[in-house]
Amino acid sequence: MAISILTKEDLQQFKIELLEAIKELLQGNTTEQKLWLRTSEVKKMLNISSGTLQNLRISGTLSYSKIGGTLYYNYKDIEKLLKDFKH
Repeated sequence: MAISILTKEDLQQFKIELLEAIKELLQGNTTEQKLWLRTSEVKKMLNISSGTLQNLRISGTLSYSKIGGTLYYNYKDIEKLLKDFKH
């Protein structure tokens, strides 16, 4: 059986590689956006009330899908709404 000796430099290199790998994982998670959002997520994202969100649905300004009793909103539709509102 061979014996391996770890030096302080080996541990330092391992630490750097580990931190870089963790950083890459964290960056990957923050850039990933869900495609469908629930009502509570949309209200929080747009900082609006339930009534305002309901008005956006009724007027057809924001499309949605209903599955069971839960409403889902497409993230791309919300982005489009924000871009249109900005102009």
